Amino acid sequence: MTHNEGQMTKNSDQHPVMDPVDAQKSQFTLLKSRRFLPFFLTQFFGALNDNLFKNALLVILVSSGVAASGSETNTLVNMAAGLFIIPFFLFSALAGQLADKYEKSVIIRRIKLAEIFIMLGGVAALWFNEIWLMMSVLFAMGTQSAFFGPVKYAIIPQHLRREELIGGNAQIEMGTFVAILIGTIAGSLLAGAEQPALLVGVIVVSVAIIGWLSSRQVPLAEAKAPTLSIDFNPLREGRKLYHLAREKHEVLLAILGISWFWMIGASYLTQIPNFSVTTLHGEPSLIALLLSAFTVGIAIGSLLCERMSGHKIEIGLVPFGALGISVFGIDLFFAGLNYGGTAAVGAMGFFAQPGGVRILLDLALIGLFGGFYIVPLYAMVQMRTQESTRARIIAFNNILNAFFMVLSSLLGILFLGVVDIGIPAFYLLIALMNIAVGVFIFYQVPEFTMRFMIWLFSHSMYRVSHKGLENVPDKGAALIACNHVSYVDALLIAGAVRRPIRFIMYKPIFEVPLLNFIFRTGGAIPICSPKEDAAVYTAAMDAIAEGLERGDLLCIFPEGKLTQDGEMNEFRAGIERIIQRTPAPVIPLALQGLWGGFFSHSGSGVFKTPFRRIWSRIAIIGGQPVPPAELSAPALREQILAMRGERR
Repeated sequence: MTHNEGQMTKNSDQHPVMDPVDAQKSQFTLLKSRRFLPFFLTQFFGALNDNLFKNALLVILVSSGVAASGSETNTLVNMAAGLFIIPFFLFSALAGQLADKYEKSVIIRRIKLAEIFIMLGGVAALWFNEIWLMMSVLFAMGTQSAFFGPVKYAIIPQHLRREELIGGNAQIEMGTFVAILIGTIAGSLLAGAEQPALLVGVIVVSVAIIGWLSSRQVPLAEAKAPTLSIDFNPLREGRKLYHLAREKHEVLLAILGISWFWMIGASYLTQIPNFSVTTLHGEPSLIALLLSAFTVGIAIGSLLCERMSGHKIEIGLVPFGALGISVFGIDLFFAGLNYGGTAAVGAMGFFAQPGGVRILLDLALIGLFGGFYIVPLYAMVQMRTQESTRARIIAFNNILNAFFMVLSSLLGILFLGVVDIGIPAFYLLIALMNIAVGVFIFYQVPEFTMRFMIWLFSHSMYRVSHKGLENVPDKGAALIACNHVSYVDALLIAGAVRRPIRFIMYKPIFEVPLLNFIFRTGGAIPICSPKEDAAVYTAAMDAIAEGLERGDLLCIFPEGKLTQDGEMNEFRAGIERIIQRTPAPVIPLALQGLWGGFFSHSGSGVFKTPFRRIWSRIAIIGGQPVPPAELSAPALREQILAMRGERR
């Protein structure tokens, strides 16, 4: 155990929690930990082997004259693709059940051991040039991947702390796509060697052995549903998995979003080679360059997620990613139409062609925003599913992923083979479809849009730092109490705290246009004094009590109004009545640096002060929880005043 791992503790839900100092460390420190590195290497070498062998096999099938005719070659290529995908439909449901029922590190080791024998079969298939054996090996590889998928994403939350989930998922996605890229290029190049069967065989068996050795170091991950009865019927179990996934509507929509991303990714990766040759007049080196741009873009976007989300699962990045995918997908269409190169061109020469750099940047940025899109969705599914059903829900996700990848092929056949709209127009179609799917998902789950607006605001006008927010509990009822400086206090707090907050706010602020959408979506509770509107006050107090009884995290501004002069107003006794009715710990919070900004009453008045202090530094400081029995409004005010200090 490393020193950092020794700092890990457990909360009541058995999720690891993190020391606040560790929370600020780079995500790459995970690669020094046995909790993550062996699993990362196991996943990386597995994805590398799959793509290396599959692409080498396809190139050999196309170029070696194994098939009697061109039509037979096309049939074999499509059969190979189908045989790799079919196991996901047949075995994902069973794989999810096994991953929930049994200890996961044992499953991983057995899967990786099977990979060695599968790759030995692949060597025999290539050496003897037996098509039926090649197809059998591809089916076995797909089966192995189908069984690994549910374990892959279900084990991450068991080994990583909540604050590490974004970084861990980001590195897994980065590693996966880098492995896909290396495997795709290396497989194609190795297949052109003088003795490809021997060379490819030695490499894939060696990589499989390395992956198995890595898997032997993966720590134990206990079974979460040991009494589960296994159902071997894929159709019946598939229906059960669907019902499990739909228990939380936002999880089902997140799964749909993940599968849609894989359809987009498959559409781009599949068409890039033909796009390079037919539209850009490229040589093989250009294909490798464009594939690298797209894949490296995804890897960089995935890694940037942790920094952009501040170690939290920030689903506000999902609309941001979807928007970027569509914007640069549309631009790729125009860039393809306006490409000025006419002669055959390689990777280096492409930079000198009119519009070449623009196309390269478009593909890289589509990948980059794809990373922003996919990583928070995977983390969201992991954290919003029960441990006892997580692997099975991920298995349903894998089934849906396979379906959407098949859909990608069908769309390619329809629009490029039957209708023949051309690859640039096909990319435009995918970008427009992405807008439609995004609008549907974000309309069904407005939390995505709300979090996007909060994230965008807190990362555009202000530079937010925070301290002591680990005092906010990860679960269970609690009430945050904070000083009230500006109209955007709630947005900034919601963007900083990793847990959803229901705000108790003065009714006129609740009704501010645009902000009202965010507050309503977040379940905010409008309140006013009983003298202003007794019915609103009574309804608010009842809603607050119900929320605390349910275990919600609420936030109140005990001053009851915005400060007019930068100084804290007296705290009203309403907070005492709330806690007397429904006891819960109170978390003091202090805002620093908002006075004098556009949204405060400083200067000539709120919304009248010119946009100054843009990108100004503000701070959000959390204090130790106050037990219900010790709560006093005046004492709470003094505590928050001391935390705020002289910086208003």
